Amino acid sequence: MEIRKSTLNDLNTILKLYENARAFMAANGNPTQWGTSDPKPEIVENDIAAGHSYVCEDNNRIIAVFFYDMCEEPDYKKIYEGQWLSDAPYGVVHRITSDGTVKGTASFCLKWAFDQCKNLRIDTHRNNHIMQHLLEKNSFQYCGIIYIADGTERIAFQKTV
Repeated sequence: MEIRKSTLNDLNTILKLYENARAFMAANGNPTQWGTSDPKPEIVENDIAAGHSYVCEDNNRIIAVFFYDMCEEPDYKKIYEGQWLSDAPYGVVHRITSDGTVKGTASFCLKWAFDQCKNLRIDTHRNNHIMQHLLEKNSFQYCGIIYIADGTERIAFQKTV
């Protein structure tokens, strides 16, 4: 497997990955995190244009996608019922999904992101038990509650050295 930056040529494949992820989440007790239309195509296009969208390929086939950036995430400025492990500069992962065909793909993507900065933050919906398990399996620690721009709650995790 290898990671590369997404291009606009990847857009249809990426949108299909997100469509499948929404159906999977809905079928597994998490119908509201991405609803029926998130992430919207213009968000994905903006991620690609900004150079923050990445795909994971296996045998020249896209099997996963995620957002990664080394930035201060505005939604992470305030954390409730806990605290971040470190306030050092950090990377952020959002909108990660895989097609489920290659075992360990999401872990591979998280490891790649962690290798970029050694201090990584991520959040997920309280009902996304599959993602929570993935994060715990990859040594992320629960840090508390954050609220995203639309006011909805997310549980926040961090991994650092």
